Amino acid sequence: MARPEVPLRAVAALFLERQHLTRPRALALTPGRLVSFVADVGGLQLDSINVVDRAHYLTVWSRFGPYDRARLDRLAYRRRLLFEYWAHAACLVPASTLPWWRRAMLDYRVRHTGWSRWLRRNPTVLGRVTDAIRANGPMSNGDFESRRPGGGGAGWWNWKPAQHALHYLWMTGVLAIDSRRNFQKRYDLIERALPRAVGLEPVSADEFHRWHLERSLHAMGAATETDLPRYLSYPRFAPGVRRTALARMKERGEVTEVDVEGVPGRWLVLTRDLPALARAGRRPVAARGTTLLSPFDSLLWHRDRVSRLFGFDYRIEVYTPQSDRVHGYYTLPVLHDGHLVGRVDAKTHRAERRLEVRGVHFERWLAGGHASPVGARAPDPDAVLAGLAETLGSLAAFVGADRVTLGRVAPRRLRAPLARHLRSGAAVVAT
Repeated sequence: MARPEVPLRAVAALFLERQHLTRPRALALTPGRLVSFVADVGGLQLDSINVVDRAHYLTVWSRFGPYDRARLDRLAYRRRLLFEYWAHAACLVPASTLPWWRRAMLDYRVRHTGWSRWLRRNPTVLGRVTDAIRANGPMSNGDFESRRPGGGGAGWWNWKPAQHALHYLWMTGVLAIDSRRNFQKRYDLIERALPRAVGLEPVSADEFHRWHLERSLHAMGAATETDLPRYLSYPRFAPGVRRTALARMKERGEVTEVDVEGVPGRWLVLTRDLPALARAGRRPVAARGTTLLSPFDSLLWHRDRVSRLFGFDYRIEVYTPQSDRVHGYYTLPVLHDGHLVGRVDAKTHRAERRLEVRGVHFERWLAGGHASPVGARAPDPDAVLAGLAETLGSLAAFVGADRVTLGRVAPRRLRAPLARHLRSGAAVVAT
């Protein structure tokens, strides 16, 4: 029997819907909307880089506009609507998902063999760290005084022993992250940090595999089999486990294979999402509005998929030598009416209360007035400039900046109209 065929724009539109980007910054942040957003995308990624703002704060701003960061922290770490675990990377995930992540924690003790050598060489460290936290309450890595092992280098495996222990105890569910102080994790026993974990019956391994695949497909709307491990990247499924779980879901009618027009290979969609995929394909436009995305935004977790859906090639250049950077150190993709139209290299100067836009690079197809790479009609460049200017004003307000300074714009002819739009809505100093 022939597989159903769907247009690529339907897949992109449903992906934007699941990422809560069909009307970016149109709705204010509420506890219910926060939990719904994190549940739909699978996790809110955390990262220590603070050039513009922390990644998780930026990702929430992209959807809801300016909000009180302290309120978000209270919802996560006091009301415990979210908790930290390894989903794509270190993420905040909904507290309601604890039974499934609890299974991942227990499995990590026996599945992740990379720790074997360290555990053999440090047999008493886990107990000493756990006992200290049990006696003292929440502690951070800095509370443990210990020298780093010798041998030089600055890699992950040169963490001091207590830091290794804290990470392992967190991944295996002995500890949980109680709170953060100046972004430093403070660990506590899981039964104290997450009381609902006490007596919690974890799901079975089979149930976890099914749930993990279901969450990934829900977040992406439709995906290839190779997309799945690159979106929610934990756990490391044993060989054949994902394939077996998918086969069972297809046998039960929970997953349907489809073809995507113009894209080779088979795609997978939750059967219950077929009507949503059809509705997404009938929309005149995939989204309305403009926003900027953190480099660690869940929309960008699997960049090859972003290239296939939006014709947008993106990489985080913070890890690229300065001489090899093309667009800048910390570039934020520009999403306008469902198109990824460019990127902004930005930096917050907190003492000066200034948002510096070091550079803006628009995609060539937009600047030339051509159709987008995925065949959709290109948005009006002036509408993009107006939307970007308003978005930069919103971002400036969020990071506490009183003014925006504008640097290089490519192509150069778009700099003057972008500066005019900025002046009409925010204080801008041309540089």
